[in-house]
Amino acid sequence: MKHRSLSVALPASALALALACTAAPAQTIRAVTEASAFTYPKGGKVSGPASQIVEMALQRAGLTDYSISLYPWARAYDMALREPQVLIYLIARTPAREEQFKWAGEFMRVDYHLYKLRSQKDIAVRNLQDAKNYTIGVMRDDVRHEYLQAQGFNKLVVSSQNIDNFKKLVNGQVQLVPMPERDATLLCEESRFDCDKLEKVYTLDAMSTGVYMAYSKSTPDDIVQRTRTAFDKLKAEGMVARLMNAKR
Repeated sequence: MKHRSLSVALPASALALALACTAAPAQTIRAVTEASAFTYPKGGKVSGPASQIVEMALQRAGLTDYSISLYPWARAYDMALREPQVLIYLIARTPAREEQFKWAGEFMRVDYHLYKLRSQKDIAVRNLQDAKNYTIGVMRDDVRHEYLQAQGFNKLVVSSQNIDNFKKLVNGQVQLVPMPERDATLLCEESRFDCDKLEKVYTLDAMSTGVYMAYSKSTPDDIVQRTRTAFDKLKAEGMVARLMNAKR
């Protein structure tokens, strides 16, 4: 007995779609961040507690095709705004950003303080209005840049990285720099600068916010949900708090 094969003729458009779906590989998730106290290069890769948490969450979610890269913040932020399957961290969650990203998990709350050199006795900041009298170093497109601009500050000196702002403060090129306390400590260590020569002069209470990891808007919801579920489990286990609070 002869066996006849069964063939089905597909319309050209359906055939093209089927071939495209077969040939198209899954896109790599690109995790992007800036250098900070929680994210830094070490041993040829991006390390730090926040990076460890991102890797653990992705692996638990079964999302093993990923890369992690350090960029100046403005570059990382632009990638996350415009390109698919980009995971940005540590990003402050603000009302202006709420609809621009798909939020996947909060690492911690952050307080920002204005620092000056202790030797600059003539700088006095009792309120936000006082701070407008001085030059302030900020990082391009960072939440501090956005906030101070919105408050009408016009003496902002913009840099691409935190370390550049810090060096400008130390060299007297700016008078104030807004930083979390842990970043200030780390930058002192990296620059071999005595942190006792810094003085915290004002806390930007209105800027206190959570820092998150978030996906670009065009990322499939399934990827976002799997990551969020894995992150929530890590947080429930206490892993997120332990790593983020550990001393470097």
